[in-house]
Order: sequence, then structure tokens, then C-alpha cells
Amino acid sequence: MPKKKSFLVLAAALSALTVLSGCGGDAEAGGGQKLALDAALPTEVPDGVKIVVGDPATQKALELSGQIDKVSKFVQFANLSGGPQTTEAFRAKALDLGSVAEIPPIHATWTGLHVKIVASKFRQDAINHPIYQLGVAPGVQVKSLADLRGKKIAYSPGQAQGALVLKVLKKAGLTKDDVKFVELPSTGDVYSNALAAKQVEVAPIGGVQIKRYLTKYGKDGASTIQHGIRDDAGHLYGPTESLEDAGKAAAIRAYVAAWGVAQEWIDKHPKEWIEGYYVKDQGLTTADGEWLVENAGHPDISADWSEAIKRQQETIELLAKETGNKVIQAADLYDLRFQSVASDAIKAAAK
Repeated sequence: MPKKKSFLVLAAALSALTVLSGCGGDAEAGGGQKLALDAALPTEVPDGVKIVVGDPATQKALELSGQIDKVSKFVQFANLSGGPQTTEAFRAKALDLGSVAEIPPIHATWTGLHVKIVASKFRQDAINHPIYQLGVAPGVQVKSLADLRGKKIAYSPGQAQGALVLKVLKKAGLTKDDVKFVELPSTGDVYSNALAAKQVEVAPIGGVQIKRYLTKYGKDGASTIQHGIRDDAGHLYGPTESLEDAGKAAAIRAYVAAWGVAQEWIDKHPKEWIEGYYVKDQGLTTADGEWLVENAGHPDISADWSEAIKRQQETIELLAKETGNKVIQAADLYDLRFQSVASDAIKAAAK
């Protein structure tokens, strides 16, 4: 049922994008001057250029901060994000830019898409502010990573949670043969429900699901443990053909700058963000929003991607070994022309 529901949500999102395409929001309809991938980025967005962006959280931040007018002329927002939705939209030529975690650019490349990362966000003190914790089913004894041996673990290939599981096993000195993988989509509360039903014994759960899982099932013996691994990568990425269109490349550059300022605004205005996004937009409680803000800590948007590329390369090599895909170069996934765009915009806005 979860897979069917996920498919229907994606189909609806792509249908909506098809409608947008008919209204001038088609990611395929660039028609601009050809731009080499190593050419300097244009800084002026030509009249009439439109890019389709799947980045709902930043859209809301731009609206709440009063900055939406800076991008509304050339950005058509689509209500989708994450690996499965963005890659399908890229294939349909219905999207120019999407917000994802670490794995989708890697997985997209392995499946034949040509994509580039144009913005990256991490967390300060990332080990102590993880996105995910390992949820443990009620009554199951897992106090350390070594206790994972022999356990049924939720696994989602091609997504951040799946990669995290592989990293955790490596850190614990275990292999896939030492545990039992149960493939499940990592959407919504699928993992939390699977833990509660003991369909799996361990699963990476993130965001407000951590708080809700412990609140709802803690009395029955449910628990979580820290994994001690960086899991904080967040990216904007898009198809190279959009970056080869001079007009779209200029629009993407302008959006990345606005994106950077929006992330800084979120960090500096937690109360407004909690009320405007988590409560009014996402339907969470104020307490949920406060927990999420505290758990996230502060963003790290660097003008130097060299360390991020090293970490990405380690992830690629681990995934390639476990999945049988060929090793690709992490540096090839990043468009270094954008490396300082967001950081520079944040500094400029602070003056």
C-alpha cells in the first residue's frame, strides 16, 4: 500500500507539472543561448526566462521573509522534492532544480541522468545534530551499533536512509550478511509504523517522526539510538541541460543566491519559521516545530565544497561496493561555478 500511495502522489505531482508546462513553466522549453558547462555564469536573467523549482520549504521561507518577489519573475515552483520525485520530473523534462539529500544525485547519475549539484547545506556540529536516529522497535534490545547484528533493518535503496544504514553497518564492523534487510519506502511514517508493528526491528527515522515515535510508543519500550555519523547533507541539483541554457543558468544562479539568504533567514527567525512553516504550512504543533528547530541546530553554507566532495566520494565508494554500480567521481557531480554563490549572497545581505 505505501508503494502504491507513493506512486499516486508522484503521478499527481507530474500531472501538475504537465499543466504548468502548458502555462509557460516547462523545464524543456529553454531555447536560450547554449552555455558550456565550464563557461562563466551569466549574472543577468533575461526577460521571459522561467525555471521550474521543486523546493517547497525555501518557497515558504521566501514568502515569510518577504523575499519572494526577488525570484517570482523567473521561478515557477512545483510542490515536490526528494530523490524519487525529482528524478522522475527530470526525466519528464518538467523540472530544472530540486531539493534533495546526499544520495539522489549519485543515484540519478547511476541511472543515466546527467545532473549537477549547484548548492549545498550542512549542519554545524553535525554529529550532535543528526537528521536521523536509529529507531528501535518496542521490546527490542539495541543499545549500541554492535547490537544490530542479526536484526531486521528497514532499507531503502537509492535514498539517504538506505545509504545511512550501509554506513552504520560499516562503522559497526558488520556487513549486509550480518543483518536482514527489509526493503521499505522511507516516506512519511512508513518506518515508524513498521517499527511499531515489529515488521522491522531497527529503522532510521528522521525529523518529527523521532519525537512522535518516542511519544507514542516509548511506553511500550520503543527507543532510539544515535548513529554517530554525518547525515546532514542537503543539495539543490538539476539536469545539466538546464545549466547549458544560458538564460536558465542565470536564473538558477539567482535562485541559489536567494536560497542562501532564505536559509539564513530561517536560522535567524526561528519563531516566525515555526509558526509560518511548521504550524500553518505543515500542520505540526508549536512543540513539534520547536523540537525540530532545536534538533537542527544552525546551518553551515560554505564557499568551499572540497570537504563535502571528499565525504561524497566516500559515500559513492561504499554504495558502489554494496550495489555493484561503478565508482563515479564526486567532483563531477558538483558545478563548482556555484560554489560561493549562496555564501556570497548571505554575506552581501548582512551588510
